[in-house]
Amino acid sequence: MITKKKIYYPSVIALLLSISIKAQKHDIYFRKIDSIMTASSPIQFNGVVLLAQGGKPKYIKAYGYKNFERKIPLKTDDQFEIMSNSKQITAVLILQEAEKGRLDLQAPIRKYLPELTQSWSDTVTLHHLLNHTHGITDTDKPLAFRPGSEFRYGNLSYMLLGKILQNTTKMKYSELANALFKKLKMTKTFCFDSQNNQALVPGFMNTDNQFKKVDKSFINTDILPAAGIVSTVQDLTKWDQALYHGNLLSTEFKKAMLTPSAMSQHNVFGKESMGFGYNVRVIKEKGLDYFGVTGLGDGFTCLNVYFPSTDTSLVILENQMPENREYWSYKEAAIKNVVLENIVTQ
Repeated sequence: MITKKKIYYPSVIALLLSISIKAQKHDIYFRKIDSIMTASSPIQFNGVVLLAQGGKPKYIKAYGYKNFERKIPLKTDDQFEIMSNSKQITAVLILQEAEKGRLDLQAPIRKYLPELTQSWSDTVTLHHLLNHTHGITDTDKPLAFRPGSEFRYGNLSYMLLGKILQNTTKMKYSELANALFKKLKMTKTFCFDSQNNQALVPGFMNTDNQFKKVDKSFINTDILPAAGIVSTVQDLTKWDQALYHGNLLSTEFKKAMLTPSAMSQHNVFGKESMGFGYNVRVIKEKGLDYFGVTGLGDGFTCLNVYFPSTDTSLVILENQMPENREYWSYKEAAIKNVVLENIVTQ
């Protein structure tokens, strides 16, 4: 019997070789993320990582526990407090009211908070609250600096923005935020409620890889606009698509949010100061422009980074916070660096 020889044309061989090389690169890329998650030194990782392109997951993995005593593992759809990532949601709610003409970003905050007694309420604007350049340390004390002259990150300005939303809309902040989440089909995202936590994972303080549960039996509702949202990695990917690609904001107000109006430094993104918009960092690193928002506290660590050049979201949620501030967001920065390097060298 005569057998026919298979003929491989050069173009087909080149295509198969290209696919093989690309697959190998992806395997190496994902293994690097795996190795960061599983390494116990210098600090243990305990959370979920999602890498998505065009809103579709390319890598998703959970590592660690939601209950250390009973060794109950985390799941990829578990709900975490996202801490200061909450501020970005509040910023959007404020901008949506500004779009409707109900708020003026350049107006003094006394217009919306008439109960304030300090004279600075006639000079601090919503814009100053949104980009943390207000100078307020306490509503009953003088300003620490002239509005707009310095950057100082904190929760107070976004707590005030939450009150402004409530005074303007006559609705509770939780009602406004939860309605937005429903519209975006972020079905596992909600405002923290001690009476209904919807299976929120507990947060832990990490001291030398020993984990102590943080008591969250009570939270003041005033903090919700600054650090009180609960979400999942999947829902925050939906948020990124809505913010950067959807009609969450008009072109004018999205530009206002994403345009640097202050400068700030954060170790996750390097030692140099970078642009800061309305609770979003505007970063240029290794020749690449991208956006980032971080969160830390109450036993949680969070990072949401968006790379517009490749429509890539990196979302990391941990239910642990290192006691040693040297390791704050340590694993988040390491994973972000791997993703950044991969995009730059593509």
